[in-house]
Amino acid sequence: MENQEKMMTGEDSLKIIKEMINKTQVNIRQGSFHLLFWGWLIVLCSLSEYLLYKFTNFEEAYLVWLLVIPGVLVSLVYGYIVGRKAKVYTYADMINMWTWIGFLIAMIILFVIQSNDMGSVAPYILMLAGLPTFVSGIILKFRPLVLGGISFWLFALLANFTGPSVSPLAVPLAMLTGYLIPGYMLKRKVDYDSI
Repeated sequence: MENQEKMMTGEDSLKIIKEMINKTQVNIRQGSFHLLFWGWLIVLCSLSEYLLYKFTNFEEAYLVWLLVIPGVLVSLVYGYIVGRKAKVYTYADMINMWTWIGFLIAMIILFVIQSNDMGSVAPYILMLAGLPTFVSGIILKFRPLVLGGISFWLFALLANFTGPSVSPLAVPLAMLTGYLIPGYMLKRKVDYDSI
């Protein structure tokens, strides 16, 4: 049996390149979903905790963070469903996925270690969140996400060195600059590119 090699025309090459770009956009769209979902969820939780404690003196205001548990489930299910539909799964996709899974594991370990002193955990959370955000920006070659990762690190320092009246606001501000602004820019880029 003879192997017949098919010569690829320039038009065939362009078609394959266009398909690969479109499939990469799907992966980027999944990234924008997670940034926007987690950005808004963390802003909601952090501002709710701050306002409940500040204006009602509600001692268990930290319980709003229990919303993160169903958030993890939503995120995992969404990632699983979109991942199964993806026709192309690149090495960069795998690195990005495992970077975020590593972040989730590090967060769980942080909560176990700091369970007796959760009031001082914000700088550590922001420091950890900066790494996968920064790496995702490098992988996607998307500068606003790289800058978002850097902003997490700056807000971690701010949360650590400012007093208790300013420190709680570092988390929602970091979410705005680290997840929400880059997330909307990424979503707009994908929507614009698909026109």
